[in-house]
Amino acid sequence: MGKDSKPKESSKGKGKQAAAGGEDNASKGKGKGGKSGDSLGTCTYVKARHILCEKQGKINEAYKKLQDGWLNNGDKVPPAEFAKVAAEYSECPSGKKGGDLGWFPRGKMAGPFQEVAFNTPVGATSAPFKSTHGYHIILCEGRKN
Repeated sequence: MGKDSKPKESSKGKGKQAAAGGEDNASKGKGKGGKSGDSLGTCTYVKARHILCEKQGKINEAYKKLQDGWLNNGDKVPPAEFAKVAAEYSECPSGKKGGDLGWFPRGKMAGPFQEVAFNTPVGATSAPFKSTHGYHIILCEGRKN
């Protein structure tokens, strides 16, 4: 009986070790993947365009225009096209420049705007969101450290 119980324990132990080893490897792989995913939020500068509207209804109209033209097809909005929509809808002075905010460092923009700007992948357009200044849509054009 002692011999029977030892192989069972050792096979269970091996199974646990193998599983634990597999989990360690998987978590290491996830960690590496997580690091590249985290790079979205850890860059120092971001280049972005935005649309700012005081009213939610107006920002939703602008977003619908982006959806109908590109987003619903799974396409990215070209910066020149985003600029046209920004010029038409944005109530921010940057709207005259197609919503171009240029490069800005982490810490320059307030709260939710910074969070969305630094976490939107390059080339992607954010969904509308609210900040203390109104409602925004952001197009991320680049990142650097």
